[in-house]
Amino acid sequence: MTTSNLDSFVTHAKALPAAVAISSNIEDRDSIFIGSLYRISSLAEAERALAHHKHVLHASKPASHEISAWRFMTLRPGRNGLGGPSDFEVKSASDDDGEEHGGRTILRTMEKQGVIDALVIVSRWFGGTLLGPVRFTHIETCTHEVCQTFKATEDVEAIIEELKELDDKLSMLRSKLAAISPADPSTDSVSSPAPVKNKLPDYNALLLTPAPDLAKAKRLVNARQSAIRSVNSIITKVQTENK
Repeated sequence: MTTSNLDSFVTHAKALPAAVAISSNIEDRDSIFIGSLYRISSLAEAERALAHHKHVLHASKPASHEISAWRFMTLRPGRNGLGGPSDFEVKSASDDDGEEHGGRTILRTMEKQGVIDALVIVSRWFGGTLLGPVRFTHIETCTHEVCQTFKATEDVEAIIEELKELDDKLSMLRSKLAAISPADPSTDSVSSPAPVKNKLPDYNALLLTPAPDLAKAKRLVNARQSAIRSVNSIITKVQTENK
């Protein structure tokens, strides 16, 4: 990539690629291995993320090897998606970037983990000492870690959507309860301020940073479901008393 093309890439990119998961550093005899995972849904997105990772993020300290592999779901030629799962196929590829068999190691680990729509890059800074076969263990370890984080992130993101739906349901039930509850005679309804809507939690900050917290997400779902049952019970009681 030329300097002018790189400048254009940085200047005009609307949303720069961001890693969803980054592994712990593995240091062995002055070599360093770090894994990163990006969401992608096409070859173009994989190439763009790889270029950004290599030429922007690591521009000041280039890695000796940016070993990569990607897998994404795509429509089969001539299909429109209406035919069900058979209309789709998984496309995959890898790039050793000078570390022979490194890309295949990443791809094989992704396949074992069942990870798709993702690009995994394992960056290696060579320290001057040949490591032998253990380097593939390091590549696999980095890949496994980011794949596990990615899968946990996807699970938590699904629960966040469920939490938002539960929050909406709980809000509607509370509004219904307020509407059917007897007015307090000591309260001036004309001058009373309108009820303030509760500010919803920032679930992304709460559950995805610094790392996806699946256990906490599940506890929140249980708490929301319990609150909904409680408000429903009170509504039933008030409706019975109002008859």
